[in-house]
Amino acid sequence: MTGATGNVLFAVLGLLFSLPLLRRLYRRFGTWKAPAVAIGVFALMFSLSAFVIGPAISNDNPSQNQDRTPVQTPGPDDHEVHHD
Repeated sequence: MTGATGNVLFAVLGLLFSLPLLRRLYRRFGTWKAPAVAIGVFALMFSLSAFVIGPAISNDNPSQNQDRTPVQTPGPDDHEVHHD
């Protein structure tokens, strides 16, 4: 799951699994401010992970991949040359 689809899927799953925590926060503080702050922190951390850290460690930048040249593997005819 990559790209926007994967990010949306995992964001929705994260919010879904955080519902029990959000309900406990609401019951404890008696206001929606604490759950709203928790959702804000979740959104901030998820965005940082998905849009900054993830791309930095995956190296999906095509311009950087153009600098790499593929390794030339010897064919069967090249192998016989060094046996002469």
